[in-house]
Parts: sequence; structure tokens; C-alpha cells
Amino acid sequence: MSSPPPSGNIFDENPYADHPSLSQIETEVLWEYAKLAQNVKQVTAKTRKLTAEPDQMLVSRLRSLETKMGLVLTLFKASVWNVINEQPIDPLYAPAETSGDTTIRQ
Repeated sequence: MSSPPPSGNIFDENPYADHPSLSQIETEVLWEYAKLAQNVKQVTAKTRKLTAEPDQMLVSRLRSLETKMGLVLTLFKASVWNVINEQPIDPLYAPAETSGDTTIRQ
């Protein structure tokens, strides 16, 4: 079978309706396939457009978010470092004194 001649909008009019060798159900099925093919073509075209050029607004928002995440990471590291430094040093793990005393304290 050959494809129907392009006529107007595929969503408004069934191009297979007056075909003499097709039954009613066949024309409806072919019309649904034609509408589906048109939808796929539209999605493909929009996808290509989106991948060809990045959305500048999205890029600027992501850059802003990246800057904020860098700040949050820096503040988090500083907070963890501060918590670690505020903990008292356990004498068992303290650096050895230089007095020459080698007694193990428990």
C-alpha cells in the first residue's frame, strides 16, 4: 500500500476514509497509526531542538545552584572541623610527653 497524499492536518481528517479496498476498521487503524506517527515526528523535532541548544534560563539557574551548593559544602566542612576540634582530647590518644616518662596510663 502506498501512503496517502499529504492533505491538511492528519488529526482532523482521515486520509484513508475513501479508500475502496479498505474496511472501516482498517481505515480507522491506519488513521490512528498516521496520528501516532505524526506525534512521534513532533516529539522527535522538539527533542532535537532541546538537545541542539541548551535552555539558557535553565543553565543560569543551574549555575546559581552550583554556587550555592559550593557554599553549603564549605560551611558543612567548617562545621564538621569545628565539632572535631571542640571535642576534648582523650589522654590515652594524646601525644607523648617529652619528659621521658614511658609509663602507660589507663
